[in-house]
Amino acid sequence: MNEKLKETFDRIHADEELKNNTRTFLVQKTRQHKKNKIKNFRILVSAAACLLFLLLGGRWLYFTPTATISIDINPSIELGINRFNKVISVNSYNDDGQNLADSLKIKFADYTSAIQQILDNKHIAALLSGDEVMTIVVTGPDGNQSLRILSDVESRTEKQGNTYCYCAHSEEMEEAHEMGLSYGKYMAFLELRALDPSITPEDIQDMTMREILDLKDMLSSGSDNSSNNGSDNKNDTQINSNGGNGNCGGGGNGHHHGNGHGHHGN
Repeated sequence: MNEKLKETFDRIHADEELKNNTRTFLVQKTRQHKKNKIKNFRILVSAAACLLFLLLGGRWLYFTPTATISIDINPSIELGINRFNKVISVNSYNDDGQNLADSLKIKFADYTSAIQQILDNKHIAALLSGDEVMTIVVTGPDGNQSLRILSDVESRTEKQGNTYCYCAHSEEMEEAHEMGLSYGKYMAFLELRALDPSITPEDIQDMTMREILDLKDMLSSGSDNSSNNGSDNKNDTQINSNGGNGNCGGGGNGHHHGNGHGHHGN
């Protein structure tokens, strides 16, 4: 009898010990699970933050222009180029420029493809065939990229007459935009204003580059005749696309440089 009672109490004690051990085990597992959940949540939050940073940072890198290509013939447009050589913006500076921009499908294309599409445009081709003049100006804070773009543009226009390609400084581009002009017309405006101070940016905004150069020829001829007391000598106006050793980049003083193809003037 005593033996049976002892066995019974031992079983009760064992059951209680099992319950306690089970309870302790469950508490430990529950705590560990909560710790794992918190740890996993923190890892997930960190990963999400990193992904968001990469997305925003990548977007900033992609949509930040590092070079500008200004094209004037009379459509006046400018292409914003990113560090990956893609066109991220197309801005117009007169009605003809807006019409040209609307007809192009060059956004997010490589700039070489965009330039070729512009040169192949029927309206642009007709203007060049009609002895109009085109200027293509490259500028940007990264001088190496700007020079590389200039070289590519020159190679694509080397057989095209009356096309002039050169580099410029970023500060001058900003001054042009403040006047509502593309860079090519801004430089033409400065040259015209030196000959006739009454000329305004609005006067040349819708003129073709050929009309601007013809006006420059006329004003230069008048100035030469006046200074030479009636001399018949006349020098053809040239695009301001030379000057040798200027920087093709963001800052500092210097001249433009590049190459022109063809000639103009009668």
